Amino acid sequence: MVKKQTAGRDNLSDFAPKFAELNDDVLFGQVWSRESELPAHQRSLITISALISAGNFEQLPAHLKIGKENGITKDEIAEVITHLSFYVGWPKAWSAFNLAKEIFND
Repeated sequence: MVKKQTAGRDNLSDFAPKFAELNDDVLFGQVWSRESELPAHQRSLITISALISAGNFEQLPAHLKIGKENGITKDEIAEVITHLSFYVGWPKAWSAFNLAKEIFND
């Protein structure tokens, strides 16, 4: 079961309350909780891949941590990033590996 997310409200409730609500209640509430349709482990792999592909590295550490909590292993994340490197670019893979090492080597 996906734990209740509060990052939107914690970080943006004063500045962008509707966005914070959508982040916490819709994206991480309604969408991520649909585990019978797609387990959290797979959702994490997809999300991490999408972030790397788009070059959205600011959000990547948080999703790598969530992915680790959802059972992604060091070997799996290394294989995913290696595979993506040929499709989305070598520099993006290097950037992703540098972040993944911090999360999966502790």
